[in-house]
Amino acid sequence: MKITPKSTLFLYVAAGTMALFAFGATSAAAATLCVNATGTNGCQKTIAAAVAAASAGDIINIAPGTYAEAVIIGKSLTLNGTDAAATIIDAAGLPNGIYVNGIDNPKLSHVLISGLTIRNAKYEGVLVANASGVTIANNILTGNDSALTMTAAGPACPGIPAFETGEAFDCGEAVHLLGAYNSNVIANTIQNNAGGILISDDTGAAHDNLVAGNTVTDNPLDCGITLASHVPADITGSMTPLGVFHNIVSGNTSARNGLKGEGAGVGIFASDPGSGSYGNVIVNNVLTGNDLPGVAMHGHTPNQNLNDNVIAGNQISGNGPDTDDAATPGPAGIIVSGISPITGTIISQNVVTNEAISVAVFAPGDARVQRNSLGGTWGVANLGRGGAVYADSNWWGCNMNPSFPIAAWIGCSGISGNVSVTNWLSAPPK
Repeated sequence: MKITPKSTLFLYVAAGTMALFAFGATSAAAATLCVNATGTNGCQKTIAAAVAAASAGDIINIAPGTYAEAVIIGKSLTLNGTDAAATIIDAAGLPNGIYVNGIDNPKLSHVLISGLTIRNAKYEGVLVANASGVTIANNILTGNDSALTMTAAGPACPGIPAFETGEAFDCGEAVHLLGAYNSNVIANTIQNNAGGILISDDTGAAHDNLVAGNTVTDNPLDCGITLASHVPADITGSMTPLGVFHNIVSGNTSARNGLKGEGAGVGIFASDPGSGSYGNVIVNNVLTGNDLPGVAMHGHTPNQNLNDNVIAGNQISGNGPDTDDAATPGPAGIIVSGISPITGTIISQNVVTNEAISVAVFAPGDARVQRNSLGGTWGVANLGRGGAVYADSNWWGCNMNPSFPIAAWIGCSGISGNVSVTNWLSAPPK
């Protein structure tokens, strides 16, 4: 389908409608509890006390104030802050601001968290583990991941739970969907944490989640939005990573992340052999000024699955080069890098500006780069490892074959390496 703002809006409306139906089904006979900082007028004084007093499906309305606590949720609930700027969970010195604990409460579902500022947690501002139907919407998350420590061996996160196998580098980021599925992270403001939003499979497969309409900026040490397959935790009883798949990242702004560390606008990563982050859709995002490329897809060992990811309709500009074994010879908009073959990659309808390389491919397998507006010295660069790159029907900045040397002389983008181009656009795609 053609990727348009209208189709992105449809995704938001569909997700919101599903969430409303889900919460309506669980809250038809719900009670409403209240929280205020003085515990007056029949309200609880802490959010944790209200959670303890609530029954599954209840609604908890939280008055403005600062609540110094860590909230653990093990039942279907709605937490509504009155005003996100003034209704604050300050988790300084505590593990998380809110922990939706589906590990100890199997089949936990239908939790809504909205209208809160969540700040200063040692690890995640919001951690959702092994739960479904969770919606995190219209919150402000800042100053989380405070336990992150820089050591001689690199970043570390002392004290983080053992079931979080891959988070020493970032303390879990501001919002972490850990083995979560059919859940939504929508319209949050996320800034000045170590990293932004993380979806990972440490404790279970993480799939069919929606990350939409968030503003994720100035998180200095890691990516704005990360989809990462990790080593499974001991509690899973699995020897093989469980997979991050069929997630949608749509309509977000991810800017200026990783500038004091390493961070892409959106990262799609596999860690050890057997890990997989596949069949995900990165669509209609604005990805600017990040330390690594706007979209970075990394596989570092054999036997990894990074297949069938779609990167479409994004505005990408002014990001940095990739590094280490995925290094690019200059700033890049999109990088697809791996040791294992990466197949089924579709890169389409993106507008890439202010990068030395718009799209870089450094992997065996195949990639289709079509109907994009490309800029930089190299619109598409195949950096090696034997992959096939098909780059028809792109706009290269001029109505000229990008393989002609004269194209670069008049300021158009060219190709580098084994890139197949048999036709090109005479104007930018609409």
